Amino acid sequence: MYENSFPNKRYKHTLQFLRKHIDPSESILDLGVENPFTEIMRQDGYQVTNTKGEDLDFNFDAVTKTNADVLTAFEIFEHLLAPLHLLNNTTSKKLVASIPLKLWFSPAYRSKTDKWDRHYHEFEDWQFDWLLEKAGWEIQDSMKWTNPVKKLGFRPFLRLFTPRYYIVYATRK
Repeated sequence: MYENSFPNKRYKHTLQFLRKHIDPSESILDLGVENPFTEIMRQDGYQVTNTKGEDLDFNFDAVTKTNADVLTAFEIFEHLLAPLHLLNNTTSKKLVASIPLKLWFSPAYRSKTDKWDRHYHEFEDWQFDWLLEKAGWEIQDSMKWTNPVKKLGFRPFLRLFTPRYYIVYATRK
């Protein structure tokens, strides 16, 4: 999954944020198939179930029929054409979600080989906040962090101080 680019910093920040807001006794439905972070959450004591790879733009039964206390979505919503409907219809009362932020100096991400690995949305923080508000969520806490790369150049320089990731903890209004 991560050829030579395991996201250690992102996972560290995400786990710290999750620990701050979600008790391990609360059940989690994590959007997306099982991945390395699923295992990290389980090793930290969380009860995690993942979606099965269904197209969440059309089939969001997993979120409407769950009895999970918490919905998590780590770098998922940028891949969906219509995340509003999924967010509006979930039965979970808490949400922890992160997105990669739109970088003004970089185009939207698009894998040429994997149709599921493309970003339809490149959110700015205010756009993501607005999406959550329209879907009936109230943001309780948020955090941003950078993601520098070990390369030379103008873009790598900008990545030293331009926030790349945004994470929120929200509750149902």
